Amino acid sequence: MKSIFKNVAIITIFSVITRLLGFLLRIYLSRTIGAEALGLYQVSLSVFMVLLTIVSSGLTLIISRMTASYRVSNDKKSVAKLVSSSLLVGLVASVILCAIILVFKNLFAHLFTNENCINILIILLPALIFSAIYSVYRGAMWGYDNYFALCITELFEQVVKLALCVLLLGAGLTALQNAMTVAWAFTLSCVVSAIFAVVLYFFYGGKMAKPSKVYKSVVKQSAPITAVRVVGSLVQPLIAIILPARLIVAGYTVSQAMSIYGVALGMTFPLLFLPTTLIGSLSTALVPDISMAMTMNDNEHIQKRVTSSVTFALFVTFLIVPCFIGIGDIIGLFLFGEALSGTLLQYSAWIMVPMGITNITSAILNSVGLEVKSFVNYVIGGIFTFLSVFFLTNYMGVLSLPFGMGISMTVTAILNVFMLKRKLKIEVKILKQLFLMLLLSLPTIAITSFTSALLSYCLPQIFNIIICGCLGCGLFILLCVMFKVVSIDAYFVQIKEKLKKVKIQKKAKKFK
Repeated sequence: MKSIFKNVAIITIFSVITRLLGFLLRIYLSRTIGAEALGLYQVSLSVFMVLLTIVSSGLTLIISRMTASYRVSNDKKSVAKLVSSSLLVGLVASVILCAIILVFKNLFAHLFTNENCINILIILLPALIFSAIYSVYRGAMWGYDNYFALCITELFEQVVKLALCVLLLGAGLTALQNAMTVAWAFTLSCVVSAIFAVVLYFFYGGKMAKPSKVYKSVVKQSAPITAVRVVGSLVQPLIAIILPARLIVAGYTVSQAMSIYGVALGMTFPLLFLPTTLIGSLSTALVPDISMAMTMNDNEHIQKRVTSSVTFALFVTFLIVPCFIGIGDIIGLFLFGEALSGTLLQYSAWIMVPMGITNITSAILNSVGLEVKSFVNYVIGGIFTFLSVFFLTNYMGVLSLPFGMGISMTVTAILNVFMLKRKLKIEVKILKQLFLMLLLSLPTIAITSFTSALLSYCLPQIFNIIICGCLGCGLFILLCVMFKVVSIDAYFVQIKEKLKKVKIQKKAKKFK
């Protein structure tokens, strides 16, 4: 238990810093290059992420799992062969994908609403090769529970990306030129982070060996996971194609459609993933932990992990939802200077709850080898996103996207919970906590919104956000403790025990 908390703490600290830098980068980009350029970059990046999923998603997870299993028998030689073989697989796959994009460049260009996006995608291609290298070493360090190395590389990449954007972007550039410059910054940051990951791997005692036939096992095990995640990752590029097209049908120009897409995907939605900073930290630590528990057939350990993790995900998301609903309009204006971003944030905040449950339950299902089942649930839920965007955009505008995503995440979360109950034969009792947190969030939203309206007459936006944000989070925590939705007694007991140990140690020193 101490180990899992330590790992979560390390990941959380680094994740908060990394996400904060990511938000600063998005704020800088939104105010420097504008919504249209950001939209062009986001559309191209969504296609690149599909390619990246093909190269690294299944590979990283399988390397982590196999490394964790080798750790049980302290078989370092097999780990070295695994890394070398996986590196070969990743490099071959990434080079083939780059060649396909370059050969069929004109074909891919016609898939975009704006054909200039293909030029941005080509700039991103070198990042695919170096990301394949990074993913292999990342998987090995993940399997060894070296979360410090894992997190420091991500933080380093974000720092380099931010620095390059500040250095490379200049005044007087067109929307396309700005988008291409950001793409170059992304590619160069991937190159640097890959080199850094290799250095860290060897610094912590990692070794390489001659590639062996283990690559067949890597490909065989990672292929289903990769296929599952590739199909899942197609959602974003398809949305990037369909949503601007439907907005154009609804009466918007191409430039306006790209701007709206840039506001939604480049400014608003990243804020909705804020709870995943904490939930993602827990998910990352759970994968090797539950994988090792499965190897040792420790069902009691798995039961505790699942129950506590889902409850934690619920609490974290409900902690932020009232703040976004109550003061989302001010947050959007202050951060990005976009009223639409604030409006979207308020209307979309509720989807963080099913999103948090989906994230944590998907990670658990992946840990116990149920990736395909998790994917099926994701696809079933994802259908609602496409239906909403395709049929409701004429009536709801861009709000059709968060509405569809919310329904999608809700369906997927429900299916995942039932899957955990059925396959692992465990109870995931969250309905009571879900209902109580929902009720307690209502007065929190009302008080936060009312206080913000009063403060807007006398304080700048930054102080309004800080005061109301602290008020919303503090009030929700207080209500949860008062109505015993969460218990802090255990923490007080641990603090008292630690204080007693300190006193005993001091007395022992005096006696000596």
